[in-house]
Parts: sequence; structure tokens; C-alpha cells
Amino acid sequence: MALISVVIPVHNRAGLVTRAVTSVLGQSFRDFELIVVDDGSDDDTAEVLATFEEKTTVLSQSNRGVSAARNLGIRHSAGELVAFLDSDDQWLPQKLERQLASFDPADRCFVCHTDEIWIRNGREVPQKKQHRKQGGRFFERALRLCLISPSSVIISRRLLDSVGWFDEELQAAEDYDLWLRVTAFHNVHFIPEPLVVKHGGHEGQLSNTIPAIDRFRVQAIVKILGNPDLIPEYRHAAERELARKCRILASGCEKRGKLREAQHYRELAQTYRK
Repeated sequence: MALISVVIPVHNRAGLVTRAVTSVLGQSFRDFELIVVDDGSDDDTAEVLATFEEKTTVLSQSNRGVSAARNLGIRHSAGELVAFLDSDDQWLPQKLERQLASFDPADRCFVCHTDEIWIRNGREVPQKKQHRKQGGRFFERALRLCLISPSSVIISRRLLDSVGWFDEELQAAEDYDLWLRVTAFHNVHFIPEPLVVKHGGHEGQLSNTIPAIDRFRVQAIVKILGNPDLIPEYRHAAERELARKCRILASGCEKRGKLREAQHYRELAQTYRK
């Protein structure tokens, strides 16, 4: 069975990271290495991670963001497969085992995600229909929303190397960007079982600290449109979604008096209007 490299990026989550690490160490599947990347924490995160030093590899860097942290973990990984877990989330004990049951070693471009349980402020919340997960080819749905959670994914290192790692220039929506590059060209496996618990509503979440995240989704769509191998059907869908997101951003900028930014998005929307 393939060795899995598990990568957890963490920044200032001394009170949360123990839960994430413990959920990996408690997996029923045992052939994995755990790499935790401390992204310049200045709280007690380093001290907490030191209690797991015999079972984990802890890497440290200056605060460069989640993409750089994940990429550092990938760079030091030895596994044929790579799995990610955000430091505020947790896995259920059968997560890796269930996903590996669908893995064919002959599949050079394997990627698999699972369903999730969403917890906000300590209470489970239902997922809306638009957020439902799926497998197969779903690039057009992935354009509208980020349908794959990094915490739920196992992906082959060969596929990561092929499509490119996380974009360190993006402050947010770095996962959306990666999944566009994956779903545009590859089939995605899906385990319709909630094997990840995602915890929201706490201080420090990117979605709560970075405004207008669609700015970065627009950058991601522009990137995928620059790929000459994108099939016409997907290209047209990406252009439509880019124009839609730009119109929304332009309206938001106008309401806040950011007229130059609004004009930029209006012009970009007009460029790709279909």
C-alpha cells in the first residue's frame, strides 16, 4: 500500500491544532507520515507541536501564508499520495482507509475527496444543495463554488506535480485555484460519507479576515483560461463565470466608493461577456 504524506499547515492555532494532529494519529490506516508546517506562529503553537515530536515532522518558516506552508510540506514529503488537513478541522478514524479502498496504484492521476460534517460555533449546520459534493468531471460546477475541501482530499504526487502546487501569490481561494486546474482535465473520485469535520465560526478564519475573496477566484479563472488545452465547452463556461464574478465585484466596489477598482472589473467583465 502506498505511503501517504499528510500535511497540516498551522498559524497561531495553539488551541486547535492538537485536535487536528490527534485525528490523524488516530487513523485506522497507519502507513503515513505526518508533516506539520508552522507558518510563523507567535503564540504557543510551537510548544504544543513539540508534544508530538516523536510522531510528527515539524517544519517552521516565517509567516508566508497557507499556500507556502502546504508547499513546504509537499516539498519534504515522501509519499506517493498526499493528504491535507487544515489545523482547525479533524478527520474521522476511517478517513484514510475509506479513500484508499478506491485507489488503484496504476492511476497516475488519482484524486479523491469525501463528504463532510460542518460545525459552526459548536453546532452542526446543514449543507445547502449548491454545496453538495460529487465525483466525476464537474469543472463547470467548480467554477461557481469551491466544492472540494483541502481537508478531505487525497491526491497523487504525480498529479500535483503535473497541474502545479498551491499558488503562493493568492492570499485566498488558493484551493479553488488548484481544483480548477484539476477538474478541468481529470476525473475526481468521491466517497459519499462524511469523514471530515470542518469547524467554522472561530476567529482567524480566512473567510472572516479577507474581504471580497472573489477577487482571487477571478485571478484563478484568468489563469485557467490561459491554458491552451482547455476544451471549448469549459472555456466558454469559465468566461461566463468570470464575467459574472466581475460584475458582482464591480457593484461591491462602487458601493464602497472604490470607483477605479469597479471600472477594472467592469472592463474585465465586458471582455469576457458572452
